[in-house]
Amino acid sequence: MIELQQVQAGYHKRPVLRGIDLEFRPGEVLALIGPNGSGKSTLLRTALGLLPCTGGQVLYDGVPLTQLSPRQVAQQAAFLSQTRTTPNITARRMVLHGRFPHLSYPRHYRPEDRAIVQQALEEADAADLADRPMNELSGGQRQKVYLAMAIAQQTPAVLMDEPTTFLDIAHQLGVMEMARRLAQGGRAVVLVLHDLPLAMGGAHRLAVLEDGLLVHSGTPEEIYTSGVLEPVFHIRQSRTKTADGWRYFCELPQKEEG
Repeated sequence: MIELQQVQAGYHKRPVLRGIDLEFRPGEVLALIGPNGSGKSTLLRTALGLLPCTGGQVLYDGVPLTQLSPRQVAQQAAFLSQTRTTPNITARRMVLHGRFPHLSYPRHYRPEDRAIVQQALEEADAADLADRPMNELSGGQRQKVYLAMAIAQQTPAVLMDEPTTFLDIAHQLGVMEMARRLAQGGRAVVLVLHDLPLAMGGAHRLAVLEDGLLVHSGTPEEIYTSGVLEPVFHIRQSRTKTADGWRYFCELPQKEEG
């Protein structure tokens, strides 16, 4: 489990996160939601050690993050970044990069590494892209490959920053289904999402950030009944009961006439 204890962090002495207490729990999908600039991506980068804490600490199974090497962190948490370069290599070769933390230098891929990569490609619905160059793929296709790379890293935690970007609605739902499958396998899965109905309908727990503060966390039911989404996002929320459970909706509040 990854724990953030009173974490503070920022950029160029400008504070962004202010006293965050949060857990990334095995077997659970956690959605980080909040307005633009609320600190969601900063929280992920701080949890991975890519941005140092200016206060508080991050623990990996009780061990301070500052005591772990970058390779040790990469063996514990895979990260799907919001922005990535597109190298001129095949998709399969890209997914093989997910095996780097488990290999010594110089890297020699083993048969088991190639088998793990093939399985990851299939899980991410990207097997048909394996031999195509990355720079010839669409944005949505590339996203599938990067998801496969994160899966191939085989870490206890998977952190994804806006993984549904460039994906159509069917594949957005597919990402959430995949996240839940990873959680069912015992991994801690953390997603930064802007789609509130998707987050409310698919995550086990949500953390709502605003201005660098954690203003509420809990199950979708707890988040809904708290009413916190309406003042944070300036929207009106509603839901309806279906055979598969609650479906959540958001809309702009009606302006008063006159």
